[in-house]
Amino acid sequence: MPSRFSLFLISSHRVWKFFAFQILIGVLFFLPNLAFGETSNEHKLAPNDLLDFRVFQEPELDAVVRISGDGQAIFPLVGGVVIGGATISEAIELIKARYRNGYLINPQLTLTVRTYAKKLFTILGQVQQPGSYDIQGGNEITLLQAVGMAGGYTKIADPGNVTVKRLEEGGERVLKFNAKRMARGDEKTSFLIKAGDVISVGESLF
Repeated sequence: MPSRFSLFLISSHRVWKFFAFQILIGVLFFLPNLAFGETSNEHKLAPNDLLDFRVFQEPELDAVVRISGDGQAIFPLVGGVVIGGATISEAIELIKARYRNGYLINPQLTLTVRTYAKKLFTILGQVQQPGSYDIQGGNEITLLQAVGMAGGYTKIADPGNVTVKRLEEGGERVLKFNAKRMARGDEKTSFLIKAGDVISVGESLF
């Protein structure tokens, strides 16, 4: 006949297994929201981003989707949802709203970026390695960082004469910068490069 101590150990073991099981269920239930919160949450989704879409306990709805040029992505059952320009957290709320409308009561979704669309800028003129460069993921690139990506200035470069051509609504805008002063910290703000920008580093006259 088992002793009271043995029965206590058996009971304690069963209680521990019960709580461990409850913790596991809780982790699995909340894991989707944790997953998408960890993935470049501030990245603005853009055309040609390739996304992994998952629905907790609904594997038939899992999909790999791509954002089209008009900002839409096609999801199982609900069709097109405009998520271009939204962050991942904003996009997932838009998608949840569509699934709540007659499909799922409380959808638990994850949305992660499998492949970011290429966001290229071009740098020309007096840099060591002129050409086009990719702004990776949701990263932000300053003008000085762009010069660094191109290997830095040549010996005859004029860092005080840097221009950035940018296409905006209404046409092309030309911005002029003194990157030498920016490097010294004299400029109050750092200028962020956008996809499509063309940077030109001038040549020194002396």
